[in-house]
Amino acid sequence: MLTKSNKKTINAWAMYDWANSVYSLTITSAVFPVYYTAVTSSNGSDKVKFFGIEFVNTALYSYAISFAFLVVAIISPLLSGIADYSGKKMAFMKFFCYMGSLACIGLFFFNKNTVELGIICSALACIGYTGSLVFYNAYLPEIAQPNEQDSVSAKGYAYGYIGSVILLLINLLMIQFPQVFHLPNTDLPARISFLAVGLWWAGFAQITFARLPKASKENKLNARILFNGYKELQKVWNELKGLPRLQRFLLAFFFYNMCVQTIMYVATLFGTKELKMQDTQLIMTIFIIQLVAIVGAYLFAKLSALIGNIQTLIIAVLVWIGIGSAAYFIQTAGQFILLAFFVGMVMGGIQALSRSTYSKLLPETVDTTSYFSFYDVTEKISLVIGTFLYGYIEVLTGSMRGSVLFFTMVFILGLFLLIRLVKVPSLQAITKTIKA
Repeated sequence: MLTKSNKKTINAWAMYDWANSVYSLTITSAVFPVYYTAVTSSNGSDKVKFFGIEFVNTALYSYAISFAFLVVAIISPLLSGIADYSGKKMAFMKFFCYMGSLACIGLFFFNKNTVELGIICSALACIGYTGSLVFYNAYLPEIAQPNEQDSVSAKGYAYGYIGSVILLLINLLMIQFPQVFHLPNTDLPARISFLAVGLWWAGFAQITFARLPKASKENKLNARILFNGYKELQKVWNELKGLPRLQRFLLAFFFYNMCVQTIMYVATLFGTKELKMQDTQLIMTIFIIQLVAIVGAYLFAKLSALIGNIQTLIIAVLVWIGIGSAAYFIQTAGQFILLAFFVGMVMGGIQALSRSTYSKLLPETVDTTSYFSFYDVTEKISLVIGTFLYGYIEVLTGSMRGSVLFFTMVFILGLFLLIRLVKVPSLQAITKTIKA
């Protein structure tokens, strides 16, 4: 049986953030988007063929991410239901971890002649990353008391930021000074960085797998429970009718998360394509975001303890609205880098706080995996819609700025829903009960 508040267990849990966050930094944010844009652009054209069909390169990337999240949204209820019933949560977490890490290793072979391989591996890495988080997140209420969950969640994100920055720094040195590493000045250093991500992810995950306690129940699987995950999802949906605080929070989360996550996935592409930023400028920007995000995650955890989770989330969304409004008008690399500082302050904070707020609002239940599966499906469906719309609006308007404007308006909708949540009399207690 899992023991709550055990320091070694909590540190082992947080180490998975250290392990897998290198994917979200090197692959999602820094090196891969720059490399992808360079590989798929030629002679001033941003068109690329994928299995014979022509796409705008950045739109194709957005569609690939959207497809990956759609797959995860469809299969996570099935897998989490099986994992929760059988007590094999760890086994599924390992499966997705290794899928993602192997896909990152596969990106080593991505070049201008293997665009299909690059898109497929990037989608599989995304599925592995997000799929493993279904089971990773489900451990949070099992290892930490409610009053500890903000700080434990923030610790996970902080571990992730630190670990990912360390590997990115190594990769950056290798890319900028290949001769120091006895490498040719070609695309090889960038491709080696993808290989390093896969090895780092799978390697450090072994700490989590070795130390995180196994589940207490071991039930045998059979055909009857194959689709039990969807039944559990339906059960959670029905139970939400009697949980107005959780229901209203999820609605607000759906909209503001759509914007936050989509922007995080395409920000580097925006800098490359709209502002023509140099590779070193973009990677420096990512460094700024990651370093500031460590402070931001803890700052928002402290702020939530003072004024409540919902009010703190409202502040974070207000900052995001300001970021989106400014991004529509920026023209220079300096402005983009300045904006990155504010992105870093709220990026980790809003993610960690959303996760812990949801955890605190859960009813007393041992079925945490199904509830976090519902959270995960909500998150992923918002991402499916968000990443698809980002690419589609770019194609329609001919610029990513149209997409940025659209998502700023969606942020405003999310803000309205959060404010409405606080104003409902029966929900006002949330700002007090969630402080502890």
